[in-house]
This record gives sequence, C-alpha cells and structure tokens, in this order.
Amino acid sequence: MAGRADPPDGTSDGGPDGGNGGDDEYRSLVFDESFVNAAHLQEFSAQERLQDEEHAAVRARPEAERHGRTGLGFSRQGLVLVLLTALAFGTAIYMGIRNPYRSPVRAGAEPLHSEILPLAPTAPVPGSTPADLFDNSPADRFATGADGVALPPVRSSDHFSESQVLAALTMAKEYVVESSLDPKVLTGGTVRPVRVLLNPRQQNQFDRSVEKPRSDGRHAATAWMVRFDRGKAALASPKVRVDGTLAVQEVGDGLEVTADHVFVYALRPAGAKKGEEARKSASLFSVRREVHFRFEREDLRERQVTVRQVAMRAGPMNCGGDSAEALTPLLAGERAKDAGKAGTDPFERGRSAASACGLLAASAQPSPDHPSRPSR
Repeated sequence: MAGRADPPDGTSDGGPDGGNGGDDEYRSLVFDESFVNAAHLQEFSAQERLQDEEHAAVRARPEAERHGRTGLGFSRQGLVLVLLTALAFGTAIYMGIRNPYRSPVRAGAEPLHSEILPLAPTAPVPGSTPADLFDNSPADRFATGADGVALPPVRSSDHFSESQVLAALTMAKEYVVESSLDPKVLTGGTVRPVRVLLNPRQQNQFDRSVEKPRSDGRHAATAWMVRFDRGKAALASPKVRVDGTLAVQEVGDGLEVTADHVFVYALRPAGAKKGEEARKSASLFSVRREVHFRFEREDLRERQVTVRQVAMRAGPMNCGGDSAEALTPLLAGERAKDAGKAGTDPFERGRSAASACGLLAASAQPSPDHPSRPSR
C-alpha cells in the first residue's frame, strides 16, 4: 500500500532522489508572510469551486491585500518611510540647535542720549495776542506747522537708492512733526503717535521715560517729544512757527538723518478763560531741537525710526526746574528766578552750550516797541 507521500502509482523511476520524488529538494525553502502576501495570484478555495464550477482555478489578488493596509489607510512601507523622514528631520533640528557656529543675535538698538538746556529770560516775559507776538519776533519769517519741516533735494548715496534715502527723510520728518507739533502730544494728552514710529527695540526705553522720567540723559520724556506742563500752560494758538533743516548722509551700513529746527509756540495760562483778555495774555515759547536718527536697512523696510541723540534748548524757563517730565514755561509777565550764567540764542542753530542753564537772548523775544504788522 502506498505511503502518504507516495503517488498512487508509486514513486517515479526517474526521480532524482532514488524514489522519494522531487519534493525533498524544496523542503528547505521557507515562504515567509511577506512573500505570500506579495503574490499576484491566489487559488480559489474548495468551497468557492463547489459553489461555482465555472470559477477559474486562480484569481488576481487586490492591491490592498498584497500590500497589507494599516487602519489609517497607509501601507506598512509608507509608514516606515514617514517614520524615517520624521527621524531625519528631528535629527537636523537637534543638530541645528547644537550648532556651535550659529549666527550672532543682533544687538538691541542704541539707547537715546539727550541734553536739555533751559533758557532764562533777563526781563519779564512779554505778553500780547499770538498774532502780535509772532509778527514782532524772529518767528515772523518762519513757516507754519509741518510746512516748516521741508525735505531737502533727494539723491542716492553709494549703497542706498534714491527711494531709500527719501524713505529715511520722510520718516524723520514724520517723527519731528508728531513729536513737536501734534497738539495732543504737546499738552500731554497722548504719547502714542510718537511711540508707534519708534524701532520696537527702543520702545522699552521710551516707556520708562514716560512712566518714570529722570534727568539722567536717557530717560527724559521731553527728549522724545515736546510737551508742556498741562497744569500751568495751554496752547494759545494751534499754529506753531517752524524753521530748520533736514540732512542725510550714509555712515557705515546705514543712513543718518539730522533734523535741526526751531519751534515757536504761543502759550497762555492753563486756567485762563477764553476771550480777548485771555488772548492778550499769550506769550511765546521757543524750542531749538536737534534730533539725530539712524536708519538700518531693516528700519527702512519696516518703516521704523531709531532716535540716537537729542539736543534741546528751550525757554523762557527757570533754571532750577526739572524738565524731564514736562517743560514748565514762564508765561506773560513772569520773571526768571535765576538768570543763569551762559547766554544762548535758540534762533541761532549750530551753537551748543555745556552749561546747566543759559540766558534767553533779547532778540529771541517779541519787542513791545516793534510796530505791529497785519496778522497772517
């Protein structure tokens, strides 16, 4: 009787293994799961063949069965590829963090340095209407408001285009106008129009200057903007007379702009009632303000201002007062308590004074004897 492994008619005489058939030479082969799953054809089961005799012996296996999908619809090979990519990306980030040759972090903007010199009058402060005061003073020839902050002819520099130079001058003018001519800034009502123009790296210094002003050359609120003690003075006229220049030059890898202007304000006592008598109690207050700006390429792109230095002379004021928080002007009929030691005329740009206080030259004040001209 034939054994379980023997064919019905016995072993083949021509078998290569002497009667064991040709199966033994394949017994060492092992078909793992991946090999079986990768097969393109699959034999129908006996049950399937009994149910439909016309079934073919084999069928093509669907793609999903051959590759084996995960619950999320990804093949195992795809999942492995995603994991390897994530590992490589994570390694790259880690090496970047650990890289000892990282680019240096850009330092913060240079802090503002300021100098404020009060000017004391040698005689009582003249008083009259704003129109008469302007007409009888050197400010008679000045422009009004932003018209006095005129741009110079614009030309390209060695490494900056004409449009970049124009952008630097325009931003410097905007800062001068907002910090010296805005009525709400002048009366202490707001600081935002000035703050929003600044380089963000200077805004902390600006905030400290406003919240806790000090006369230390770095934290005077009046260095960033002109503003008056609202408890003592108010604007007698919104029209401010202005005269000065804007100049630009390329220095290093940036542009430096210098704004040098004289501003003349008509002020009145804060508590004075409106009317003709109040108008006659007006007096002039002069500020010569020199502001140095620095514009890097990033500043030009972001339209932000970096203020490096401010030198200011202002009067009529008392010499001994603290002008870090607000300027406290002497008004019509008032005298200075201390006339100081040095004479300085704020209308003469280009001068500087190292003393703690200066004299307000008589030529800077309206002359009562000067014939009045028609108001503008």
